[in-house]
Amino acid sequence: MSTASQPLPGAVRVLSSLSKRLVVLIPLAMLAGLGVGVAADVSGFKAFVLPMTMLMVYPMLVNFRVQEALDLKDSKAIGLAMLLDFVAMPVLAWAFALAFFRQEPGLFVGMILAGLFPTSGMTISWTGFAGGNVGAAIKMTVIGLIAASLLAPVYLFVLAGAVVDVDIAEVLRTVVLVVGIPLVAGWLTRTLLVRRYGQAHYKSRIAPMFPGLSTIGVLAIVFVAIALKARTIVADPALLVRVLVPLVGFYALNYVIATLFGRLLLSRGDAIAVVYGTVMRNLSIALGIAMASFAPEAGLLLATAYIVQVQSAAWYVKATDRVFGPAPAASPAAARA
Repeated sequence: MSTASQPLPGAVRVLSSLSKRLVVLIPLAMLAGLGVGVAADVSGFKAFVLPMTMLMVYPMLVNFRVQEALDLKDSKAIGLAMLLDFVAMPVLAWAFALAFFRQEPGLFVGMILAGLFPTSGMTISWTGFAGGNVGAAIKMTVIGLIAASLLAPVYLFVLAGAVVDVDIAEVLRTVVLVVGIPLVAGWLTRTLLVRRYGQAHYKSRIAPMFPGLSTIGVLAIVFVAIALKARTIVADPALLVRVLVPLVGFYALNYVIATLFGRLLLSRGDAIAVVYGTVMRNLSIALGIAMASFAPEAGLLLATAYIVQVQSAAWYVKATDRVFGPAPAASPAAARA
């Protein structure tokens, strides 16, 4: 039996399945953080945020391959996704922040961050679940992360600088720590593992565990974000509702805009990739930057955004055939291939 056909070890199977259970795990992490934050003094948690964030992002970037963005195929879909990601979505997030959080700097910057970092590993996964163009989704993920890392400090200063103090140098330093160092560490890890075990063994037996490791990091950061604001939440339960309303509005409009442009301009597979290449924000990196450089309220908003994002993505998969029509049947020749 080949290595690729052997069942994954139990621990790897568990890790690889975690990211599919975020709908349940994120609320559980939030509830745990709420309980601990109310029962104990958790002010010391803030010191662990930056190293935890780096450890969270690192496994996400082990399988990140910059060279996958160099192929010019799918340029129309990628161009539309980048236009939406770096023009429409930041402006939309800013509009919601201005409308709902003008007097609350922490929540304001959290809303801005939700619109700044597009795409994640889930962009690729959900595009595949919906029968979209996975190759285009991979390129959107690579280009989106690189572009957002370079543009985030400037966008934050322009969009949030009037409401919250944005230190561009500090945000840039945080981006380098949260994205740059894990990116280099991930590349080194992947290179060494492929050299040691071979490409086939790495891809089939080792790579599946990294998204799960990143998910554990996400849950830890969500736990800390809620724990730090637990007593505020208990004192003002309506806070979660006030956070949830603009998030639902932001994601709903994101789906509508991406779907309309996708249907008008692209084929079915490319349109699906554009939807998930714009709606699936990289909340892990945004959350890390929020917790490291801004108030805990920003982290609370982004932790809540996970629930809206993952749940809505699952609903949209079920609606894909109604929105774009059924996937074309494979030709007999393709089926035999």
